[in-house]
Amino acid sequence: MEIDSIISDTRKELKDVFEHYEEIALFNQQKVLDAFKKNNVALRHFNGTTGYGYDDIGRDTLDKVFASVFNTEAAIVSPYFTTGTHTISTALYGLLRPNDTLLSVCGMPYDTLEQVISGKNIGSLADFGVKFVKTDLTSDGKFDFDKIKSNLKSPHSVVFIQRSRGYNWRDAFSIEELRQVIEFIKSLTDAPIIVDNCYGEFTDKLEPTDVGADLVMGSLIKNPGGGIAPTGGYIAGKKDLIEKISYRMTAPGVGREVGSYEGGYRLFYQGLFLAPHVTLQALKSALTFAAAFSKLGYDTLPKKSIGCGDIICSVRFDTADELISFVQSVQQCSPIDSFVTPYPWDMPGYSHKVIMAAGTFVQGASIELSADSPIKSPYIAYIQGGLTYEHALIALRQCLCGLCRGDSGRL
Repeated sequence: MEIDSIISDTRKELKDVFEHYEEIALFNQQKVLDAFKKNNVALRHFNGTTGYGYDDIGRDTLDKVFASVFNTEAAIVSPYFTTGTHTISTALYGLLRPNDTLLSVCGMPYDTLEQVISGKNIGSLADFGVKFVKTDLTSDGKFDFDKIKSNLKSPHSVVFIQRSRGYNWRDAFSIEELRQVIEFIKSLTDAPIIVDNCYGEFTDKLEPTDVGADLVMGSLIKNPGGGIAPTGGYIAGKKDLIEKISYRMTAPGVGREVGSYEGGYRLFYQGLFLAPHVTLQALKSALTFAAAFSKLGYDTLPKKSIGCGDIICSVRFDTADELISFVQSVQQCSPIDSFVTPYPWDMPGYSHKVIMAAGTFVQGASIELSADSPIKSPYIAYIQGGLTYEHALIALRQCLCGLCRGDSGRL
């Protein structure tokens, strides 16, 4: 099968799907613009501050803009959240107390949260006496309502949902799936429902907080940073929950009254403004990778083109060598460090060796075209991001050429 024909045919087949997501991007662009206008964003909000950061209008207004976008009472947006994991763990520590129980209704959360939840003698939630219960998903990656109901019969304090797939073979949850499970949980408990929203922002017209979630959390070097936010994370939700989390972020009794950032806030505002469009580029990229590799007989996700819950494409390879070669091809097509060859290594926070292609302008930014995978069977590559769809097409062609040079026998 000729490579250029594969890519051309795939793009033609996805034309109607792309139009669907272009409508979503237009809707979300209006939503973001309205949030800027509602909060009277001005040039003065880009200025940095020093010291304690009292009355930092740029910081405080950025919080209000995010709260407007996610339709919540309040938000914390900070460059001092170092990763998505740090952002989520700050929320968990802010909401949970000794002898409380954290219930995950989607199985074990992403690998980097395992040590946060159950690590030994490292200040984990378990070290502070917080219990953890998980409800595994069904065999086809869906919520198990019967088991959720059973687990909710026991005392619990916070209910956790991870929207994206992590390193699991399942589709991300759609907004409609989240609506159904949130309504079900709320019929059984008053415990706050918090959603790890990483990779899912702006993939639909609604966010989890529009369908009942009490809190959402995410990283600014993914979708909501628009590819130019240099670091940071956000938490948006009910005011009382945000207040508790703010005391964990800084100090009890201090909360969000302090916190300066001398570098200024322009890139955070501008990144959010660009986010709906950049997320569209990443969605188109993921869908094209999935469809093209599916044509070659590889098992891929997402299988359905409408209703994607995140920007990730998963491709299951036959061998570890084939997986590693693919990730290396993505790196070779990166604008930054294209001359570097990634190899599997013991990455902090992961239980298996991980290989990662991330030739990105912002280090590790997975809204930029990147790929990663733990080296374990089944050998699944997770491709995400793409600041421009055109870059993704170029990278796809190089990856397919790499398969031609290999011994997969698919081309």
